Amino acid sequence: MSALERSSGSRASGGLIGTLKALADEAGVLLDALFSPGRIIEEVEEMRALHQRANGLEATDPQRAAVLRWHASRVGLR
Repeated sequence: MSALERSSGSRASGGLIGTLKALADEAGVLLDALFSPGRIIEEVEEMRALHQRANGLEATDPQRAAVLRWHASRVGLR
């Protein structure tokens, strides 16, 4: 077996492991959401409030509105 063949095989194996890890991570996030709906609802309400504040500021302070929308987009990623 050449070095190139060994390298290709290890990359394919690593790709499969990476894919399985990503799938497991996604399943974990889904289960977390299913078992804690209250937290999800709170996050959605917080994002909605930030968007409403941003909409109110859009005409007078578009930069601040953009910052509020950015913060809203980050709520679920904490």
